[in-house]
Amino acid sequence: MQLTFCGGAGRVTGSCFLFQSGATRFLVDCGMFQGPRETWALNIAPFPFNPSAIDFVILTHAHLDHGGLLPRLGAQGFAGPVYATPATRDLLGVMLPDSAYVLSAEAARAAKTGRRYDVPYSLEEARAILRQVEPVPYGHTFAPAPGVAATLQDAGHILGSAFVTLRLTERERPVSVVVSGDLGQPGRPIVRDPEPRPECDVLLLESTYGDREHPPMERTLDELAAILQSALKASRGIVLVPAFAVGRTQDLLYHLDRMARAGRIQSARVFVDSPMATEVTRITARHFELFDDEARRTVDEAAESSDGLRVSYTASVEESKALNRLTGGAIIVAASGMCDGGRIRHHLRQRLSDPRTTVLFIGYQAAGTLGRRLLEGAPAVRMFGEEVAVRAKIARLDGFSAHADQTALLAWLRGSGQAPDQTYLVHGEPAASAALAKEISSAPGWRCQVAGHGQTVTL
Repeated sequence: MQLTFCGGAGRVTGSCFLFQSGATRFLVDCGMFQGPRETWALNIAPFPFNPSAIDFVILTHAHLDHGGLLPRLGAQGFAGPVYATPATRDLLGVMLPDSAYVLSAEAARAAKTGRRYDVPYSLEEARAILRQVEPVPYGHTFAPAPGVAATLQDAGHILGSAFVTLRLTERERPVSVVVSGDLGQPGRPIVRDPEPRPECDVLLLESTYGDREHPPMERTLDELAAILQSALKASRGIVLVPAFAVGRTQDLLYHLDRMARAGRIQSARVFVDSPMATEVTRITARHFELFDDEARRTVDEAAESSDGLRVSYTASVEESKALNRLTGGAIIVAASGMCDGGRIRHHLRQRLSDPRTTVLFIGYQAAGTLGRRLLEGAPAVRMFGEEVAVRAKIARLDGFSAHADQTALLAWLRGSGQAPDQTYLVHGEPAASAALAKEISSAPGWRCQVAGHGQTVTL
């Protein structure tokens, strides 16, 4: 039995793990690479395996860095099933077509300026792979191939997110493997906390925040209230929030609503300028059975009161453009979360040079992305073929992260007590992975190494 790290090793994006057991070949995740040009090029490079030889895919959750290359996989010959939770299936139905639309729009803009922009897949290919998705509920063990048994359990990251427990048997020798996917931070809104880690022989553990801790949520909300008060009341400015359409947008609206009901923030106009985020919010409401207890109570309270947040959802391009005429006192939430696509880029081009603007980051910014450059203090950025000066205030709140921090990762890792024979760290930048590996290896009996891109190991 072998495992190859085809993506998500040495970086936060592009998660893709190839398992070979006997005659069976399958993937856990098939994610898109996000970041600078050399990283993006991996999305159009040949797969390091034959797509038509892949028997099935198990998908941990709907974020594009985990499932964003599924349409390309299908277009190049993969004909098997994609197993995912029902909520993940519903979210994919929105995210993959939206991704294809954004890619085609970027290609059209590039063509106008004589640039080349290769699109990984088309809208038709995105829709085609959706027909191969087969829903599997949490806790149900299924057998996608002889000698392979799999179970999806709640990872607490976003709606429908899961970690995967595999039991692989070859020549009557079983090996148990757990792939963490992305783990959520305990105590976050809407979704439940991650389920405990099962005992296993081999563990693949994400390490996005392996070198840091998240601040307490109450402190984060205090900071959020202060940022909004300064931006909206004192300067009558605009707050731009680049937010991931799945998870982060819904979490932010949840907290803003609770803060408005408690009188902690003044009345402000909130615009969600993302058709995908709007549809994802509807999907989230349909999966009420996955909400945690606090979120259930909040929904019940909201149904009985009209004192909460007033939110407008823009649908058309014309409605989005109309937001350019806003002169202050508004919060605009738009995708994408790393500013590398979507409507947020248009708002940034419009408002980055205005010192009354505040750009508030509430999610992880991968190396090389526009969001990361803004956080690192770039005095100007190039957008849509033009240089845009950065005079806006740039703010960051780490407390909204949907990823587990170092303490939460270690608690989940050690929760079952029994150390795996081997732990591989994935889905993290080198410094974060190295810091977490050091912490894990310091405990007696724990063997841990940082996975390398393209590395093959024997299970």
